[in-house]
Amino acid sequence: MNIPMEKLLKRFESYVKFDTQSDENSETYPSTEKQKELSKHLFQELKELGLSEVEINEYGYVFGTLPANLDHQSKDKIPTIGFIAHVDTSPEVSGANVKPVRHKNYQGGEIVLPADKNQVLKPETDPELKNCLGNDIITSDGTTLLGADNKAGIAEIVTAIEYLKNNKDLKYGKIRVAFTVDEEVGQGTKYFDLKKFGAKYAYTIDGETAGEIEDETFCADTVTVSINGVNMHPGYAKNKLVNAVKIASHFISQFPKDSMSPETTEKREGYIHVHVINGGVEKTVIKFLIRDFTEEGLKEKEKYLNGLLNNVMKNYPKATADFQVEESYRNMKYVLDKYPNVVNYAMEAVERSGLKPHKNLIRGGTDGSRLSFQGLPTPNVFTGGHNFHSKREWISLQHMGKAVETIVHIAQVWAEKGDQ
Repeated sequence: MNIPMEKLLKRFESYVKFDTQSDENSETYPSTEKQKELSKHLFQELKELGLSEVEINEYGYVFGTLPANLDHQSKDKIPTIGFIAHVDTSPEVSGANVKPVRHKNYQGGEIVLPADKNQVLKPETDPELKNCLGNDIITSDGTTLLGADNKAGIAEIVTAIEYLKNNKDLKYGKIRVAFTVDEEVGQGTKYFDLKKFGAKYAYTIDGETAGEIEDETFCADTVTVSINGVNMHPGYAKNKLVNAVKIASHFISQFPKDSMSPETTEKREGYIHVHVINGGVEKTVIKFLIRDFTEEGLKEKEKYLNGLLNNVMKNYPKATADFQVEESYRNMKYVLDKYPNVVNYAMEAVERSGLKPHKNLIRGGTDGSRLSFQGLPTPNVFTGGHNFHSKREWISLQHMGKAVETIVHIAQVWAEKGDQ
């Protein structure tokens, strides 16, 4: 498949220069207005590519349609398929003034990022580099993240749609494209109109290693613990003041040092993550991210956390504490197992692209998590990127090309086999 690699790279580089960092503390939607600048650009680009039903709404979502090129009888049998990516980048690392750097024909060894010599890619810490010998590696200059999460996915979708449109001999059913906002702050589908989107199945192009199809995510909740102390002038506080900050410190100190946290878990292990702490003597609020691949595991961790809090609070009878649980998302595998073709067709598409397909799980979530439970089964497809949310983020240009091929093949597999 003759993917226009230079055009793919140029497209990607143009997207990462938009600062689209989202903000988890914002009360607006999207959380930052600057995300809409890339949305507007994509809206115009889809129109120029000749897609139909191209629209951008007040929230910054962009939709577009590549009409089926099948005969009328076949069109009715082939479900509408969607491809989705998000425009925002992580709040954790700056996405302003991104300067992409192309390291051509990688031959092994370290890659030192030019503007910050402390940012170094090493095969020892980035083992996937060993599978990229001869490839062109794209990084930032080391002062920002790159933005491959998820602008690589956007570039791959747009390039695949353009390829399908320009190659009339390839057969495909109706394809819908969507670009969302605020995925990185867990709000990517908050106002996503499934009925208007109109796809029966979809794929987020938001994964990492080439060849991977991800059909599992964490189940996720957020726990907010509010500790209420007793404030008092510190000069006259003896036997009166109860310091909520100290209680919070006592509470957090009770956590195990070598288990149950993000930095001590991997693979299918869940965790309790102390995420944010704010407050003062009178009131201190702690937020925890609770993650597990099963709902049962999630509830066990919340029960453990609540028990730990209750035991600590016994030492402070004049203080009170509030424990609140808010659901974030659930493991999309609960839904996807009911629609095996969605994943199986993606696996076949990877194989047709010349890669060895393999399923993997996401130690996190995607737009596909919520969309699946809202009625749109949506597994995740690789982009070729690595070290997301980091100044050491990188992606292989050749693996981006394989992602484009995979998207094209997904469309073809559905056209050939239909919704069996």
